[in-house]
Amino acid sequence: MSAAAPVRPARPAQPVRLGGPSRVRRFGTAPSRGAAAIVLTVIGLLFAVPLVALLQFTFRQGTDGGLTFAHWAAIGDPANAFTYQPVFDGLGASLLIAVITVGIVLLVLLPAQIITALRYPRLRSVLEFVCIVPITVPVVVLVVGFIPVYQVVSQVFGSGSWTLAFAIGIITLPFAFRPIAAAITATDLIVLSEAARSLGASWWTVTWRVLLPNLRRGITAACFLTITVVLGEYTLAAFLSRSTFQTGLVLVQGTDPYVAAIFSVAALAFGFVLLVLIGRIGTRRTSRVRRTRTTRRPRLEESA
Repeated sequence: MSAAAPVRPARPAQPVRLGGPSRVRRFGTAPSRGAAAIVLTVIGLLFAVPLVALLQFTFRQGTDGGLTFAHWAAIGDPANAFTYQPVFDGLGASLLIAVITVGIVLLVLLPAQIITALRYPRLRSVLEFVCIVPITVPVVVLVVGFIPVYQVVSQVFGSGSWTLAFAIGIITLPFAFRPIAAAITATDLIVLSEAARSLGASWWTVTWRVLLPNLRRGITAACFLTITVVLGEYTLAAFLSRSTFQTGLVLVQGTDPYVAAIFSVAALAFGFVLLVLIGRIGTRRTSRVRRTRTTRRPRLEESA
């Protein structure tokens, strides 16, 4: 007779917890409110302290530590018009460059992205690569390539400051491409265009009354970011010998550093206002969509 196999003792049953399985600690989750408040406070101080110091410098009176409004009042004094003329001339040139650069974005980049999304979706990655490349190349390296190009541009169009828009338009491509691309991704342009075309609308009507209203937020953000980049560009203007807002600030800083700081604060405030407007436009559109959905839902329930 063969020996019987040994019988293993049964494992004791584990007690069942009424609260369910124990919570597994996960990594990469959202931080607590206290940690988020500390991080936001530190980052806010890193941004706020230099800005507050710059603003306080505009009211400083010499080295005695007193405060005065004389530096702000000196901007409107006719006696200082010749001293501050480079800043105003550069500001006018920068605004003209901004208008031309925004025109390049609206007339070249925007149609290219819409056509790529509708007709050639396989070329979307190629267009994205071409538009992102300028941000990976240092501006000084770009200037080396722009110098021989602008020798020809000066012969054809002259040496006016507005010609700098062709070079700045290339630098602003990454900043203008992303908002428009995000708006196109969030909107199904193919479905909207096919629906409008099936109702008899022409391509001009489809673009003007269907596609552009849905891309309004991305287009507005791209335009505002383009204006901000133009007002802050100095390297291209300095190396290509063009007069802009930033080069004017450098010239005035040698004679009156307080006024240069005042204009810098004004430029930062202008850029902040543009960013707030971008956020408000997106919030207004989102709230409008939610309001429309909430008003339609009771009507559908009543009809049902």
